Amino acid sequence: AGISGLVACKYCISKGLNPIVFESQADIGGVWAKTIRTTRLQTFKGMYQFADFPWPSSVTHDFPTQQELLNYLRSYATHFDLFKHIRFGSSVKEIDYQGTSSWSKWNGICGTIPQGKWEYVEDSQSDPPSTKVYEADFVILCVGRFKDVPNIPEFAPGTGPEVFRGKVIHSMEYSAMDHDKAEEFVKGKRVVVVGFQKQGLDIAMECSSVNGKEYPCTVVYRKDRWKVSDFRPWGIPLQYLYFNRFSELMVHKPGEGFLLSLLATILSP
Repeated sequence: AGISGLVACKYCISKGLNPIVFESQADIGGVWAKTIRTTRLQTFKGMYQFADFPWPSSVTHDFPTQQELLNYLRSYATHFDLFKHIRFGSSVKEIDYQGTSSWSKWNGICGTIPQGKWEYVEDSQSDPPSTKVYEADFVILCVGRFKDVPNIPEFAPGTGPEVFRGKVIHSMEYSAMDHDKAEEFVKGKRVVVVGFQKQGLDIAMECSSVNGKEYPCTVVYRKDRWKVSDFRPWGIPLQYLYFNRFSELMVHKPGEGFLLSLLATILSP
């Protein structure tokens, strides 16, 4: 029941279907339900909204806070009456296709949909816990690209976290902490953040807001990333110019010809 799950549910209902949304957490929001206190949307809000449900006028920031985004998602779910379709505290542990024809040969664009049923096993966090088997005609996976799977590098023996005198945690663990506990965890400590993308910079911002200059936070990364500032040439947010199909011309592609290569070289920052 993150953003993609809510959208999928809403459009299934609009097509006359009766979807069930399984959510392992106790609330909607996906990654936004558990994140860092200082986290804000890094995309201009005009480009991060539902096409049929714009941001309320009460949100005046171009980059809303976590709480404002959660409130927006709850308003969306309430407006389209999605909550009655969501089963909270429920995890799908197994999915299996029961039928005679193969889904692997169906490309989703044309051809006859295989005739059969999907069986899926639900683990409920009820008291007492229970396991149920359901049948469905179609399954939509909206669990995110890296749901609950931390990407931790492997170290040679004697060179990993076991020999480090401080504490080593993954950003997923830090984001899952209560806000006050997370602040206390980094307070008065020298922190190194490994990684230069959204979550890494959010944590660095959190450490800076807690410790200031007395205990500076260090960010270590392998590859430079474009960090687009909040710049408005001709009054247009810069992200509108970059986040569109035209921006594909700025990226070098495998097997590109001379003209595309020249364009990418000239247009890229």
